[in-house]
Amino acid sequence: MFADVQPQWALDPSQPIAPQIHRILRERVILGDLTPGHKISETEIALSYDISRQPVREAFIKLAEEGLMAIRPQRGSIVTKIAYNAVHDARFLREAVESDIVRLVASLADPALVRELRRQIALQRDVASTNPAGFIHLDETFHRTLAEGAGKAGAWRVIQGLKAQMDRVRYLALGQFPLNRLLTQHIAVVDRIEAGDVGGAEGAIRVHLREVLRDLPQILRSHPELFDQMPEGDLPEPVNAPFHGGGNS
Repeated sequence: MFADVQPQWALDPSQPIAPQIHRILRERVILGDLTPGHKISETEIALSYDISRQPVREAFIKLAEEGLMAIRPQRGSIVTKIAYNAVHDARFLREAVESDIVRLVASLADPALVRELRRQIALQRDVASTNPAGFIHLDETFHRTLAEGAGKAGAWRVIQGLKAQMDRVRYLALGQFPLNRLLTQHIAVVDRIEAGDVGGAEGAIRVHLREVLRDLPQILRSHPELFDQMPEGDLPEPVNAPFHGGGNS
């Protein structure tokens, strides 16, 4: 039953229900707990949480808009496969937005923000070897904090709605590739921000956000059944070339 899976997927009755159902199902899809082709019933979820079907229906519609679910009247809704092209599109858009965010943050070089980012990195280090899902949550907080530090919290909310398919790949990568590599990249970003190195900070975040391109070919080979399409011809080779940003600008 849905309500009995994990404590973090329980409902808070004091909060609006539809956003919580959306968050729970979204997380379960991204974390691979609900796999492509898995049938999801409005009635089952409503009964599991002892709620009406209306907030569940609202959550389903939003998940369908994000490409995580296909709603099939009279046949049951299903979790979609990972959209290969959407992964690339989301990474491209995210890099475009976050590179500007980091440039703004580095131009400010706010000591209080740097301290907060380093505090978060310490938490990331604590869970990197034992709790991949926890690291994902801390990574989200890290990037959201950067956006808020630049005064661009609204831009982060837009990114959140676009990157669901990319997040599914990122979580698959956690099981195959060391998280310490991501941790080192976070440290590099904060080091450049603290130094007020605008170009260096931009370069560091671009390297970090291109990590999914490095991992994607191996993930495609390991889990072809999870993707809606495979690239034509041979799989792309991993991306290894670093981004070389300029100096302060």
